Amino acid sequence: MDETAKQAAQEYLAAKLTEEEQIYEAEQNLALATARSPKVWKHVKDTIFERCREWNVITQEETLTCKETVMGDIRIWYAARSKQMTVHYDSRKLLITVKNAGRLEHEKDVILHIEGYRTGTHRDDRDVHLVRNEQAVNIELLIVGELRVLTGMSRQRK
Repeated sequence: MDETAKQAAQEYLAAKLTEEEQIYEAEQNLALATARSPKVWKHVKDTIFERCREWNVITQEETLTCKETVMGDIRIWYAARSKQMTVHYDSRKLLITVKNAGRLEHEKDVILHIEGYRTGTHRDDRDVHLVRNEQAVNIELLIVGELRVLTGMSRQRK
């Protein structure tokens, strides 16, 4: 067999295997994200309610009112400025959207994706996380930043 034909055939096989592996990874990651998304949403909800409770304990008043709507969204109301923040979970699209009326008009909603990812060398070493702009998100910090904006403060401490 001609050496160049052999090399071309080997390159073809390597590319095909890589493509099949990528398809496998995508399928496994999606399956895991779909299976674990309710648990991720519960963690987000629990984090929101905990941060609201902490905020109110520190201010020694009901500064923030956090409630779950009939539709399953979370609403955080800041009465002093008549502003609210809504956190919505879309289980079909694996998205969590944060709409914050305290944001400046040109700022966009925060859209978080629930994604599966590989954690180790074994094919089954996997976990899920929240991602924004292709970066993993620390939900605790994100929620505190959003509460700061809702109450008229800057997103981060100066």
